[in-house]
Amino acid sequence: MMPGRGEVLIAEGDVELDDDQQRLIDEFRRQLDQGMWAAVPVTGHASRREAVMVSSFEEIPKEADRVIFFPRAAGGR
Repeated sequence: MMPGRGEVLIAEGDVELDDDQQRLIDEFRRQLDQGMWAAVPVTGHASRREAVMVSSFEEIPKEADRVIFFPRAAGGR
């Protein structure tokens, strides 16, 4: 996390532990139900941050250490 950048820890846990995994799945779903989008950071160029969009918990790579939630863009018709 980057302090001062508006990042907030929503949930953390170990997906190998059943209780933690279920809590993480529930929180993932709750964020999507609130209209958020989800992305997983991927290793890319050192000077550029990259991420892959995910729409289900199962799409998150096992080696991922975080999921980023962000609001959908406003506007349009």
